[in-house]
This record gives sequence, C-alpha cells and structure tokens, in this order.
Amino acid sequence: MTAESEVRSEATGLLWRGDAGYEETRRRMWNACVPGRFPAVIVQPRNEQEVVNAVRLAHQRDMKVTVRSGGHSWAASFLRDGAMLIDLSGMASFAVDAEERTAWVQPGLKGTDLNRALREYDLFFPSGHCMSVGLGGFLLQGGFGWNSRLWGPACASVTGIDVVTANGELVHADEREHTDLYWAARGAGPGFFGVVTRFELKLQPRPKVMMRSDYLYPVDMLDEVMRWLLTIQPDLARTMECMLFVRRDIFGHRGPGALVTGPVLAYGRDEASEALRLLESFPGVQRAIHRDVNVVTEFNDLLQGGEDLLYPREKRYAADNMWTRAPAHELIPGMREIASTLPEAPSHMMWMLWGPIQNLPDMAFSQQDDLYIALYAVWDNESDDERHQKWVTDHMRSLESLSSGIQLADENLGRRQFRFMAGPNFARLEALRTRYDPSGLFHSYMGGVAC
Repeated sequence: MTAESEVRSEATGLLWRGDAGYEETRRRMWNACVPGRFPAVIVQPRNEQEVVNAVRLAHQRDMKVTVRSGGHSWAASFLRDGAMLIDLSGMASFAVDAEERTAWVQPGLKGTDLNRALREYDLFFPSGHCMSVGLGGFLLQGGFGWNSRLWGPACASVTGIDVVTANGELVHADEREHTDLYWAARGAGPGFFGVVTRFELKLQPRPKVMMRSDYLYPVDMLDEVMRWLLTIQPDLARTMECMLFVRRDIFGHRGPGALVTGPVLAYGRDEASEALRLLESFPGVQRAIHRDVNVVTEFNDLLQGGEDLLYPREKRYAADNMWTRAPAHELIPGMREIASTLPEAPSHMMWMLWGPIQNLPDMAFSQQDDLYIALYAVWDNESDDERHQKWVTDHMRSLESLSSGIQLADENLGRRQFRFMAGPNFARLEALRTRYDPSGLFHSYMGGVAC
C-alpha cells in the first residue's frame, strides 16, 4: 500500500483544497482575521501512525509541512500556500502519574483542560493564560504559563517528547537520547522541524491559594505608574504575575485607563497577602478609580476574567511584542504615544514584569528580559484590518532600539523581522535543521528568519 493510500484509508480527515469541509477546517483558529493562505491539503490524524503516514505522503507529493495544535497562533503561521497542514487538534489524550508528578499529553490537549484534570491529583502545570491554547504550540514556543516567573517557561518543564522526524520516523527524545531534538523542541516554536505527537511533563504541587488585587488609574497617571512598577520589580514575589494593561473602557471608566493587576498563585493565604501588599505601596494608590484588594479567586475565574476583559472570542486580532530592560525615561515617550493612539476596546498594551530573569536549562528558548511589552489590536470588521495591523507593527518598529528581542508567542514575523533567539542558539538550531530536515520538508519561520 502506498503512503497516500495509507493516509486516505486510515486518517479521520484528508481534505484537499476544494473538498467539502476544507474551508471550515482551514479557518479553525482563534483569530477571526484568517489570512488568505491556502494549504493544498489538511490532514487530521487520530494517532501517531497517521502522522507518520502524512509525513511520508508529503515526501511523496513533494509538499512542505506545517503543524497546528490548538490554532491560537495570532499570525496563523501554520497556514502556508500549497503546504500540507497536519492538524493535531484531534490528538488530545493524556495520562498522569501522580506519584511521580509526571504527565504525558498529546499536542491537541488544551492546557486549561489538563489543569482541570490535575485538580483531582492536587497537581498543577504552568499552562497558558487563554483557555483555548493547545499545548503543542504553547510548549514548542516556550510557554508563558501561570507561575512561570517561579517555575520558568513551560518548555522548561518538558522532560521528553515523541516526535515524527522529517524522514517519517517516530522517535523519543529526552536528555539521554536524541538530545538535539529535545533541545530544539523546547523553544523553536513554529520553526521546529518535526511533528511532536506527545510531551512528557514535570508537574508541580497545586497552589492552595489564588488571590489578586486590581488597581485602575486614569491614563494621565501612566508615567507615574510605569516608573513605580519598574522600581518595585526586583521585590516582586515570584508567585505574583504583576501586569499593567492600558486600554479603553475598563470597569466602566471610558478611559483609556491603566490597570495594574497582580494575580498570585501561592501555598498559603498569608504568603499571597504578603506578596500583594507591595502593590499598596504606590504613592498614588488613593487616586485609583477602581481598587479591589486581596480578592480570593479560583483558577477558572482568573482564566475567564482575563478572556472576557482582554481576549473575547470571535474577534479579529493583530499582535506584536518586545523584550526590554530599557529604563523608564527611555520607555515612557513611546508608551505615552501608544496610549494616545489606542484603538477601540478591547485593544490594549500589556506590560508583564518578568524579571529579574532566572537561569534556564540549555534549550533553544533563550530570549527573555526583565520586561515584556505586547500590543494587541482587537476589532470586528475586515475593512479595518490594515489599520490595526499597522498600529501594532509601526509602534513596535519604532521601539526596536530599546528592544533586546521578541517572544514567539506573539510574533509578527510576517510583517516585522526581529531576533527571537540568542545568536548561538539560533545558529545551532539552523545547523540541526540542516541535519534533520535536509530537504526542507518543514516550513520554517514566517517572512524568513531573524536572530
């Protein structure tokens, strides 16, 4: 039996362009702004053997390959003209060894669903902040997860992978075997040259207390708020995710406003309260328009609240980002310009106080800094696409002199090339690409490469 007939007979879905269901499946992604790029065929495997068959068929047809897990990539890097799109959303099973604090997950599983299941075992994994994020892409690109300031990006908790290589072979990779593939899979993101069919994960004890404080300030206090945040950053508890959001229409304030929020995932109420006390130290705290302190919450409420406020469903999105350690006086003019040009809500700017940065395992993921800044344009009408894309791209381009790099989670590489990996790591990754995928079966990064 040929590879093509194997795929046709065994796969749950093999949709060629023009087939019924193709367009609906192509558009299956979080961002309603679906780019006009059309894979030649979409394969929807049910198991690892069908992934192997699909890769072999791509070789036979001389087609390049892309991979989709949850479809949450803002830029939809998995959509490429003429390619084979391997859609792993149907591979979403998992197993847990509670005694060893280990899980094995397939890439289509959503991180939120994993953590809901882990509650039974009193365990936790630093999954993503949006409920629909599939673990496959999230783990490959690094993974900003809950309590990642404490445990590191989620890819640091990957202890092994099963991967179908470009030659159609299924192998296991970890720190003992196929170590180069293991190294590359933790951070290569959409430029990874294989199809990961299973991840082995290290789990953490589940935080006992989830608490947050929110402070909304008028936008004319933005400079003051930003300067203060940078001064307290070294003293922030690792269990706190201190963030600043600037957008219009928050908590009934027509805005724009500056929301300082500090969710804490800790192991005791006193620990959480102590972490949040630092946010009360702002000299202008009494001028807050809205102030909600030490609110005990639940994981699902944190997820749903963030999605409702910032990332509603069925919207069109554009995103871009930067890592920086620039001082406040250099950052503030650009931040002020962003705030003054904010599109309609829920478009927003986010600051995530990531640092002081911690040492990480040796892996492809290597771009981080003290402060992460991202822009998200959110809108409804197709006619406004270019205006919103231009807003995020142009502002981030204007700040490049202050940026040490970008993060692949919110990449905009199709429109703005910038380094996303340390130079030596990128050189090693490309050497491994040549070794493991000499014919270039797998598509690399959008818009070429940058490091």
